[in-house]
Amino acid sequence: MPSDLWTFALRLYAEPGVEQACLRLQDQGADVCLLLTACWLGRRGMTVDAARLDTLKRVCEPWQTEVVEPLRALRRNWSAQARDDPALAGLREQIKALELEAERKLLARLEVTADGWDAGGLEQVEAWLLGCAPLRESLDRDALDQLRIAALAL
Repeated sequence: MPSDLWTFALRLYAEPGVEQACLRLQDQGADVCLLLTACWLGRRGMTVDAARLDTLKRVCEPWQTEVVEPLRALRRNWSAQARDDPALAGLREQIKALELEAERKLLARLEVTADGWDAGGLEQVEAWLLGCAPLRESLDRDALDQLRIAALAL
């Protein structure tokens, strides 16, 4: 298992079914960077508690709201027009790359935030995921389970 969060996130996201699961969860309001961090922390045996969950969410929320989501919205809004406009398609790809870089920066911030947290010794992926997932009855539990299974397989 990779020791740094970015490498772990890339490997996990590349696992079969994980990208689709993450996109479904994202469409339901989940913060994918937070969920990937949850998997990483859980695999490292970091102890989950309310204070840590709150700390991670406080790091994520403003960056997601002010940086990642506006880039994602712009990229998505240009999707239809970019099919018929090569110049716009090129700009859209640049926005997509910028969105990915913003997510990488967020993961780096989350990794720094968790630096020095003690580990309980046991993998706690499920506990972290449940703590980081939005509390919604309609949340795609199968997608969350797909993410958990893939993280434990890494």
